[in-house]
Amino acid sequence: MNALEKVMRRVDAAQQRFGPAALVFGVMKKFGDDNAGTLVASLSFSAFLCVFPLLLILITVLDIVLAHDPGARNSLVHSALHQFPLVGTQLGKQIHGLHRSSVIGLIVGVLGLLWGSTGLAQSGLFSMAQVWNLAGPERPNYAARLGRSFAFLAVLGLGLVVTTGLAGFGTFGRHNLALGMLSVVMALLINVATYFGTFRVLTPKAVHSRQLLAGSVLGGVAWTILQAVGGYVIGHDLRNDSRTYGTFGLVLGLVAWIYLGSLITVYAAELNTVLAGRLWPRGLVQPPLTEADQRSLTLQATQNQRRLEQDVSVTFTTPPMSQSEWLSSNEAANGEKARQTTPSPESNERGA
Repeated sequence: MNALEKVMRRVDAAQQRFGPAALVFGVMKKFGDDNAGTLVASLSFSAFLCVFPLLLILITVLDIVLAHDPGARNSLVHSALHQFPLVGTQLGKQIHGLHRSSVIGLIVGVLGLLWGSTGLAQSGLFSMAQVWNLAGPERPNYAARLGRSFAFLAVLGLGLVVTTGLAGFGTFGRHNLALGMLSVVMALLINVATYFGTFRVLTPKAVHSRQLLAGSVLGGVAWTILQAVGGYVIGHDLRNDSRTYGTFGLVLGLVAWIYLGSLITVYAAELNTVLAGRLWPRGLVQPPLTEADQRSLTLQATQNQRRLEQDVSVTFTTPPMSQSEWLSSNEAANGEKARQTTPSPESNERGA
């Protein structure tokens, strides 16, 4: 064992003993095991295709329903665009409602909405199935996926309505510290509830709702912080910077924002699976495999089952152990080997 490997194994032993570090590394390891970067990219692409149809139909419907109440209409639109603080203002300027007389255009917009939102939901369903390592027979069929797609759209719509009601607190909070703090807390709770509803819709019923709470809290807190940082940057750094405007900057900013949101979502889902399956502590340097390593590798293999008649099993040739146990046994084995190869004084005397 060289010096670098020995240092890495000592670090590995320390992180396995320290609970929070072991949990964080377990989530990161699970993210890599699931090839979750691909899942994030798929979610980001689907969400990008979904944004414009959603906003188009939203603005069109509001123009028709709230034609005599422009204040309420603007409040709803502002609430929707607030989800994209870096590019929301410019995004709103680029999208205009369809005219009432344009029936064909309205139909095209509705179909685009359904296609885009369904694609996002389908991508989300696949991502959750991969994150939870579901075998083929446990995954929902097409009818169930379609139903969950519309339920997912309903969760997003409900979140938008509640967020709109919160907008008033945010406005008054600019002049009242107590109301401002209350609006932040309420926004956090709404984001956590939205994440929980999204996870509940996209995750199979076999997963208990309580197993989705930790990831919902993580996702809601991270998204709230991200929105606050985005709003701060817009308000203090980019307000008078003309270089941030334009179609090119709008597209890049929107893609980056959606990607960050997708990354937060997948990491939050990974936290749920790691906690539910007790998939930590994981080994930084292998061998040996820990119990969590073996459980995770087993899940990766069994998720490849495609039929009920198919049986997938996993066995390991060595028992699981921690890095500390491995170091101790390795040092003991090295000491025993050294004693066997070193001639004793009695053998030297006999040789003389």
